Amino acid sequence: MTSELKLAALELAQRAKVAARELLRRDRRQLVLDAADEIEQREADILAANEMDLARAEGESLAFLDRLRLDGKRLRDMTAALREVAELPDPIGEVVESRTRPNGLRVERVRAPLGVVLMIYESRPNVTAEAAALCLRSGNAALLRGGSEALQTNASIASCFPQDAVQLVPPDRTILDELLQLSEHIDLCIPRGGLSLIRFIAERARVPVIKHYQGVCHLYVAADADLEMARRIAVNAKAQRPGVCNALECLLVDARAAAQALPRIAPALREAGVELRCDERALPLVQGGVAAMADDFGREFLDLKLAVAVVDGIEGALRHIARYGSRHTEAIVTGDARLAERFMNEVDASCVLWNASTRFNDGGELGLGAEIGISTSKLHAYGPMGLRELTCTRYVVRGDGQVRT
Repeated sequence: MTSELKLAALELAQRAKVAARELLRRDRRQLVLDAADEIEQREADILAANEMDLARAEGESLAFLDRLRLDGKRLRDMTAALREVAELPDPIGEVVESRTRPNGLRVERVRAPLGVVLMIYESRPNVTAEAAALCLRSGNAALLRGGSEALQTNASIASCFPQDAVQLVPPDRTILDELLQLSEHIDLCIPRGGLSLIRFIAERARVPVIKHYQGVCHLYVAADADLEMARRIAVNAKAQRPGVCNALECLLVDARAAAQALPRIAPALREAGVELRCDERALPLVQGGVAAMADDFGREFLDLKLAVAVVDGIEGALRHIARYGSRHTEAIVTGDARLAERFMNEVDASCVLWNASTRFNDGGELGLGAEIGISTSKLHAYGPMGLRELTCTRYVVRGDGQVRT
C-alpha cells in the first residue's frame, strides 16, 4: 500500500475521532432533522445520481436493481425514517441502573457513545442515510463504505449530513484494509453483506467487528398449522421484497401436514412468481416445482426462489435450521403454544417469530426506528441495531470525599 493511501485512511479516521467528541456538545436531534430536510431539498439531484448508478448496473438481476433503486416514495420513506430516529429518546446519558453503596457513593451505569463506527455495506443506498442518522443521534461519527455500484447515490446522500461526522469512504479495498487496522481511532466495524465481504473483514480487522451476515430465514409449518395463515405468511415473507435479508429463503413443512399444506401454499407462491426448489419428499406434492440442488439449502437467494423441504416434526425442523440457518430470522406457524415456545427457545436466531412473517425482523417494525443492520453476532448486540445498540455503558460515580481504605 502506498504511503498516500495510508495517510488518506488515517486522515479519515482522525477527522471522525474529532467529530465524535464534538457531537457530544451538539444538538444531535436537530442534526438529523436538518439532514432529512436537506435530502428532501436535493431530491432531484439524488434521483439523478441514482439513475447514473442504475445505468452502470444494467444487466444485473432484478433483485439487485431493486436494492439499488431509489424513487420518490423510497426517498420519502427515507426521510420519514430519519425524522422518526430524531424523535426517539436520546440514549446518551440514560441511567441503566443506579445504587448507593454503604459508604455513600452513588454508582450509576450510564449509556455513552461508542465513538467512531466504520460501516461497510453493499447495494442499498438507503443504508447510507439510516446509518448516518443512527450514528449521529447516538453521538457516534460514521465512516460509511458503501459498494461501488451505488457510489454516486451514496455520495449525494452523504453530502446532506455534517462533514467529518459523516464521511464516505472511497470504494478502494486498500484504504478499507488500512482503516481496519486503526484500532486507536475506530471503535467498531459493522460489515453488512455477503459471505466474501464478511470473511474479508473478519480476517483483516484489528478493530472490534459485529457481523451483519446473510439472512437464510426459515418458516416451519407445523402439523397443526392454520394453512390459510401459513399461506399468507409464506407469500409475504418470500415475495413482498425478496432481495432483502429478512426475506424467507426456505419453507419447512411437517411431514404429517405436507400432503394438505403444500398443495395449498405452493400455488400461491408460484402465482407470486416464486420458483420452488423442492427436496425429494416435497417435489411430488408441488406442481411446477423443480428438484433442489444440494446447495439450495443454506443459500440466501435474494430473489424469487425458495427452497422447500418436508421435515419430521419439530425435531426435524430444528435440526435443519441448526445445519443451514444463519442465526438471522426463524419463524413457526402453529396453534400449539407449547410447541411454539419450544421452537422459540431452542432455535438459534437473532429474531424468532410465532405466526408472523420473517419480514418483521426490522428495526422500524420492532419499534426501534431505523436500524443500522441486523447483527448475527452475539457481542454486544444480537438482532436489529437501533440507537441503544450503538452505545456502550460506563460507570459514573458521585461522592463527597470518600477514599478507599
